[in-house]
Amino acid sequence: MTDHTTHGASRRDVAYLGGGCFWCIEAMLRELDGVLDLAPGYAGGIRPDPTYEDVCTGRTGHAEIVRVGFDPDILPYADLLRIFFTLHDPTTPDRQGADVGTQYRSVIFCTDAAQERAARAVRDEIAASGLWPDPIVTEIRPLERFYEAEPYHHDYFAKHPERGYCVAVISPKVAKVRRLFHDRLALARR
Repeated sequence: MTDHTTHGASRRDVAYLGGGCFWCIEAMLRELDGVLDLAPGYAGGIRPDPTYEDVCTGRTGHAEIVRVGFDPDILPYADLLRIFFTLHDPTTPDRQGADVGTQYRSVIFCTDAAQERAARAVRDEIAASGLWPDPIVTEIRPLERFYEAEPYHHDYFAKHPERGYCVAVISPKVAKVRRLFHDRLALARR
């Protein structure tokens, strides 16, 4: 089910990643070279066609995630996952910082067996590295369905950098990406 379509001169694969608030993950991953497109959304729950309000109750089972279209020739899937494991705390069940609830869990939704093998291998590699002193609790599971979030969630940080949550929570995370992965930034290739 991995999408290996061609966009111009680049190939395109898709990853589905959840590491807390989708506004944060989307803003951080947008910085990376090889990321072609991003869409916030929901996956892993029981309610069809969930809304943001539904998911925020924590009763639907959905996680806030981001669909990441990427060029695997520039940003291989395993490298994307290594970066993902660095950008959020994969050791806290159902929480990222002050965001608490099942919708904020750490999760990788896989589109095929190859993605699942890669996700498990990278998770084990990160665990063995000692990057996180506590056990990694990231779920790795097959993607059943992705529900794209409402339009006002797309590019939220870019559209509202002055809002309190963006200033206090997202800006420092974007700064972290720029500091830790400066050689992987889209601007580094220009």
